[in-house]
Amino acid sequence: MLITFKCKSYPEVLMYQEHAKRILDMLGKDVERGVITAEEAPRAVALLEGEIEESRKHQVSEQVERDVHAHHGETEDNDHEPIELVTFSTRAYPLLEMLRSARDKKTDVLWGV
Repeated sequence: MLITFKCKSYPEVLMYQEHAKRILDMLGKDVERGVITAEEAPRAVALLEGEIEESRKHQVSEQVERDVHAHHGETEDNDHEPIELVTFSTRAYPLLEMLRSARDKKTDVLWGV
């Protein structure tokens, strides 16, 4: 399921619910519907920047690599794009930019409404 984040000062951001859940849990927000007010935005930006920085310190685990190879098999597969792991920081970046905009322009971020 997709979540659409909306903000008057930034274009809509779409995220899979499973990826947005990690961020929203960190901010103490409900996944189904909610708001990050302009007053909450500075704290949300700081928390998300900290989580992104922490995630960059840890390399992809061997377990994740094994899962990817198990899914794609050990044989050469020329019909598909090469395997690329998408990091937390890459997934979170559009929402982080929206939160920065909300902070700077004093607007709210909404979803599920």
